[in-house]
Amino acid sequence: MDESSARRRRLALLTLCVTMFMSMLDNVIVNNALPRIGRDLDAGISGLQWVAEGYSLVYAAFVLTGGALGDRYGRTRVFRLGLALFTLGSAGAALAGTIGVLVGARMLQGVGAALLTPGSLALLRHVFTDEQERAKAIATWSGVSALGLSVGPVVGGPMVEHLGWASVFWINVPIGVAGLLLAVRVLPDIPPRARRIDLGGLALSAAGLGLLVYALIEGPNRGWTDPRVLGCGVAAAVLLLAFLLLELRLAEPMLELRLFRDGMLGGALLSGFMVSFGMFGALFFLPLMMQGTLGWSPAAAGYAGLPMTAMLVVAAPLSGRLTARHGPRPPLVLGLVLCAAGLGGLSLYGDHARYPEYLWTLFAMGLGMGLTFTPVSIGVMQRVAPAQTGMASAAINTLRELGGVLGIAVLGAVLTNRLTDSLTAALHRLGLPPEAVGPVADAPTGAVHGGGGAAALPGPLQEAVDGAFVDGIHLAARCGALALLATAVLVAVLLGRSRPIAPSDPVRPRPAEPAGARST
Repeated sequence: MDESSARRRRLALLTLCVTMFMSMLDNVIVNNALPRIGRDLDAGISGLQWVAEGYSLVYAAFVLTGGALGDRYGRTRVFRLGLALFTLGSAGAALAGTIGVLVGARMLQGVGAALLTPGSLALLRHVFTDEQERAKAIATWSGVSALGLSVGPVVGGPMVEHLGWASVFWINVPIGVAGLLLAVRVLPDIPPRARRIDLGGLALSAAGLGLLVYALIEGPNRGWTDPRVLGCGVAAAVLLLAFLLLELRLAEPMLELRLFRDGMLGGALLSGFMVSFGMFGALFFLPLMMQGTLGWSPAAAGYAGLPMTAMLVVAAPLSGRLTARHGPRPPLVLGLVLCAAGLGGLSLYGDHARYPEYLWTLFAMGLGMGLTFTPVSIGVMQRVAPAQTGMASAAINTLRELGGVLGIAVLGAVLTNRLTDSLTAALHRLGLPPEAVGPVADAPTGAVHGGGGAAALPGPLQEAVDGAFVDGIHLAARCGALALLATAVLVAVLLGRSRPIAPSDPVRPRPAEPAGARST
């Protein structure tokens, strides 16, 4: 009976790891396909940003609600529904013939991922009741999640080159079907518990985040003083402030802001947010530079990510041991510093740099990412009460995804602004009008001259585009590195002041209100 139970736990862990790997993989596997998508679907940089952001934005907006729905209707049931929607969205993306349809399918994938990921970590805690087994299972789950982010570019590049860009979406379909069959057989049915769904919080957060990302993506193209951009920015600020005020008043909020009062929890959640902020931004723009500016093939750009993958494989188990022995502070701070060093190091190399010269930056970023994933999950899940695991899991994934959304949007805005300024000056020197900047600026995506790509540009103009794009990449990398370095200092202070983690000393949920009482 014990052997049968152990086998069922292993199969449950496998199911949860595979599905989590798939949802993390989809954050980045599409990146190496972006230049081909831009060429085939005639999309510029802003359009390609929406291909990446459509998934992450919906994921970030709905994952907290996914946790609440899992509590109310059963975590296993909502997990299966999310996996089914994710698989359906993947098939839709593979079949997309326009950029609008592709973005819509990516958003459906995001809804599915938002429903399945909160239940993943909560189910893991339910399956593994022994503290030591649970810690090992969480470490494995976290390592697989991190691996999904690193493997994406490596496998995505060759797939795009040999099978076309749709293959990066088709790969999810058999994995999703297999995961769904396993989920029906091996995952336990956790009884639902009565919980109010925070529809107001969902509406305010989704609308606020959507308007914020829209303003950040469209600002460089339309101008920051454009009435639509300014209006969306102001509306986003108002809606997100209203969301925070609402969450503070509710007895059962979608996001328990009280978690951030605890130094350990706040530091761990901030680390997850900022690592995604810096790394997602880098992983979005590097393939565009490698393929559009350096002229690499999709496969070569994918293989270039192998050092990062190798370091993630090494760092994931190492971070678990470091966390078990010394707590989450050392691996989190070290990981953030390494990510900052790697990202900042990229700004030292121009478009004529050779791969071995900046190889160390990929090692640093991979090691840094790997060191942060496990301590964030272990630190948060050991700190909260059992009844809060679904919400805490959703908070981890929300902040990671939101970090990625804002990383691509903010660093993308920095890049696009610098690219536009540099290209305007270069075109002026070449005697071309300022209105030529818009179409030419999209050359790195292949969406110029009817999909002919950057190769269709004359020599001097191509040099101007390459120089401006690299200049923008450098500024974005420096901004991301400074943000990560500042976060490392803040996390060191927050975790240094907090009391040690103890399972017997969790952050307790707010007491339930009496029947008929109003939320305050």
